[in-house]
Amino acid sequence: MIDLYYAPTPNGWKAAIMLEETGLDYRPVLMRLSEGDQFSPEFMEISPNAKMPAIVDHAPDPAWGKETVTVFESGVVLLYLADKTGQFAPPHSDLLARKELMEWLFWQVGNQGPMGGQLSHYRNYAPEGDRDYGFKRYLGEYDRNLGVLENRLQGRDFILGEYSIADIIAFPWAFIAKPLGASLDAFPRVAEWRARIKSRPAVQRAIDLHKSEQNRGRHRADNNTVLFNQSAASLKPRTKPDNT
Repeated sequence: MIDLYYAPTPNGWKAAIMLEETGLDYRPVLMRLSEGDQFSPEFMEISPNAKMPAIVDHAPDPAWGKETVTVFESGVVLLYLADKTGQFAPPHSDLLARKELMEWLFWQVGNQGPMGGQLSHYRNYAPEGDRDYGFKRYLGEYDRNLGVLENRLQGRDFILGEYSIADIIAFPWAFIAKPLGASLDAFPRVAEWRARIKSRPAVQRAIDLHKSEQNRGRHRADNNTVLFNQSAASLKPRTKPDNT
């Protein structure tokens, strides 16, 4: 059994999609981020960055020498699950394919994901008077990353040719292009790739997981100081939300 610490966001979907695709037995643990669940001492033992997704594997490979293994950061979660199941990643013996996998995982967590996250903030959650410059800047960065993906998909159905965790990790931030104020009209290969992945039953199940708990603009920078405007002080474990 795997515990999935999860909220219905693009980053949460990454791990949920992988678990659904692999067929592993898992238990979703809903994280109410607006209420500060991520700052509980118990969760911060699992994820010191106080971010989800994270997993606890209660039946790891015996080679780990542990009864449970905890994993935080979405890219590492996907790698761990791929290695555990032997699915959706090239084998370690294929050095070139493995190198390309790592490149695209690092591209997503260092480029597409952070730029999409900042764009989402300025589009949906920043105070209205502070949105314009940030929105324009990160819309451009998000668009640039769509261009990178468009180029990579020339002559390929998927990022590595075959469906893999490189696609699983990149899909969620392309899936929500429209709510971010972006368009895929100039990126037909990305649009087709997005549709191809969206049609997979495992992906649909993951996206629907705790769907009713999506933020959808209810909690914003001007009405929730738990979810937004964090600093190092935010990492002090708390027991009650500090909403304004």
